[in-house]
Amino acid sequence: MKSVQVLLLTLLSVMAASAQVLRLGPCPQPPVQADFDASRYLGQWYEIKKLPTIFQKGECAVATYSLKAPGVIGVLNRELLEDGSINAIVGSAKVKDPSEPAKLQVSFNNSPPGPYWVLSTDYESHSLVYGCTNFGLFHMELSWVLSRKPTLLKETMAELDDILTTTGVDVSKMVMANQDDDFCWALRQ
Repeated sequence: MKSVQVLLLTLLSVMAASAQVLRLGPCPQPPVQADFDASRYLGQWYEIKKLPTIFQKGECAVATYSLKAPGVIGVLNRELLEDGSINAIVGSAKVKDPSEPAKLQVSFNNSPPGPYWVLSTDYESHSLVYGCTNFGLFHMELSWVLSRKPTLLKETMAELDDILTTTGVDVSKMVMANQDDDFCWALRQ
């Protein structure tokens, strides 16, 4: 029992130090996008804001989704690091249950798959993504507001914030992404 407590305290310390969002209780089960169509979701999405993560260190984040194989979406995430270099990671996303196609599982570099749930999208301007993983008495949340352009209307962001708030996400913990053309030019070439 003592080793479990030490492991749990270590996990909590690492997540707290990295600004990861960790909350008491099990993951919520929010409704996802009805009749999700992965083929319409393909293409490029700009990160507008997110809950902090330990694995994203840069700015100007862009995700590109492509059809990799039947039922498999290729994922390419790119970001601009502080030293001016571009960090990229390749992965794939698969639908876990065909009856809920908006609940995808994404994995990178042979890592265990993580949840990537599309809560809302109109396919042409915005996407709201949520993920949550249970860790015993706690859960860790991830969320991104994405756009087809480097900006998103404030009204749309307010609507997406309302969806997250209804889910129980503390939107005040979300951080805005830097998508300034002058700053992000190296990533957009």
